[in-house]
Amino acid sequence: MSVGTSGSRPRAAHLGPERRRPQILDAALEIAIGEGVAAVTIGAVADKLNVTRPVVYSCFGDRVELIKAMLRREEQYLLFGAIAALPRGRVNADEQVFVDGFRALLTTVAERPESWRIVFDADPDPAVANLFGRGRSVVADSFARGIKPTLEFWQTKDIERKLPVLIEHFMSASEGAVRSLLNESNDWSAVELAEFIGPAVYRAFRHA
Repeated sequence: MSVGTSGSRPRAAHLGPERRRPQILDAALEIAIGEGVAAVTIGAVADKLNVTRPVVYSCFGDRVELIKAMLRREEQYLLFGAIAALPRGRVNADEQVFVDGFRALLTTVAERPESWRIVFDADPDPAVANLFGRGRSVVADSFARGIKPTLEFWQTKDIERKLPVLIEHFMSASEGAVRSLLNESNDWSAVELAEFIGPAVYRAFRHA
């Protein structure tokens, strides 16, 4: 509902920055998904919400600040899902641990695919491109810490040399699984894909 007018555009109801910010981020995300991150501008978001630009500027100083806030919010969903896929809690991780991990990851993807499409499908704006790699590094570091005791328990030889390669294998398998699930022609469920990929990744680690 609008109150009063400002030029040709109805004046938005006053919500205050804290209540308005989530709406702005939702609008920015919708634009990013449909048109790419580069299309997210203060003007585009204002038009999407049918408000004036000053309303958006009252919450974010410029488009870079807006995009960074949007990506950070979505990054939290990604990190939650990706870290849930890490084998943990059992030093002697078996095949089921890997299956359960991939199921947790892919279920999160299926529940909020738009967050993942921002990372995998978007062409990042140069001003914020560095943010796209930060989450991957967090997950890779967490996985390295979690899997090393298992490799030691398995008496894997030359662990320090193999660990970086195994970490990249895990990350690539995880990203490949996510891309497969997000593919428009995909006919696999999250559970089916986890049961297919989990054992293959487990074998790569167990026999390294």
